[in-house]
Amino acid sequence: MNTIGFIGLGIMGESMCENIIRKSGRPVYVYDIDSRKVAKLAAIGGKAAGSIKEVAEKADVIFSMVPKNADIEAVVAEILKSIRPGMIIVDTSTVSPKVSAGLAEKVKQKGGIMMDCPVLKSKPAAIKGELSFCVGGDKATYEKVRPLLEYMGTNVIYIGPNGQGLVVKLMHNMMVGGIQNGINEALLLAKSAGLDFDTVVKAISAGGAQSFYFDVKHKSLQEKDFAPHFSFGNMYKDMTLAKDLIVDLKLSLAGFNHVLEVYEKGIAEGLGGEDFSATYKVVEEIGTK
Repeated sequence: MNTIGFIGLGIMGESMCENIIRKSGRPVYVYDIDSRKVAKLAAIGGKAAGSIKEVAEKADVIFSMVPKNADIEAVVAEILKSIRPGMIIVDTSTVSPKVSAGLAEKVKQKGGIMMDCPVLKSKPAAIKGELSFCVGGDKATYEKVRPLLEYMGTNVIYIGPNGQGLVVKLMHNMMVGGIQNGINEALLLAKSAGLDFDTVVKAISAGGAQSFYFDVKHKSLQEKDFAPHFSFGNMYKDMTLAKDLIVDLKLSLAGFNHVLEVYEKGIAEGLGGEDFSATYKVVEEIGTK
């Protein structure tokens, strides 16, 4: 794994790739459909690539961070045209576990290896190199790529075969959605009861309902600051992926269904570009009718 490739320099991918460039001491070929992002990382030591094909021709291990199923399908289709035996694809995107496992099988048939390594946490952690990774795929390959993942994160956790890292990521975001919904409803109740906001926060934080998201989101909820750290649209996408998984497993999860309805309503109302905590607006609208 002497040469690295990175495809997808969006909100998360840019900082992830920057950490690899700065820490690995290895050639890192970078590509994005936005050439300005490629130029930015080339300026700090990355090697600009003009296409996915060029990355595939030069890299031994390729990282990808793209938004949707169709995007990773397109990326892998291009890599397969130039794949070499032993090449490793490490996809850090959040996509369908079924789609990812299917792509991994196609890569295997061509002599390569594909891992699903979705990330937990958001942009600030990506900048600091403090992400968490849930890894699905071949265990021996996990051991090989772990040092590279540790340039970007502080927790690299092997889950199991292909697709299982993504299942845990979707579980995680299901829980985050539910936690945020509970926070939204509780703070709306506090507001409606005429309670002092800061006193409520102090009291809740001293009890069993204290949580990471309560600690980091209560201030922005108080100030109605919904600048995106993890967008409403991305969370909605992950919730729809979770819905597909739930259907495949023949489950019925009433709490999840309620939270999904909140996201569906918010998307219909144009909240996709705001932070996912803007679900508070939807909860307030529904709860005060």
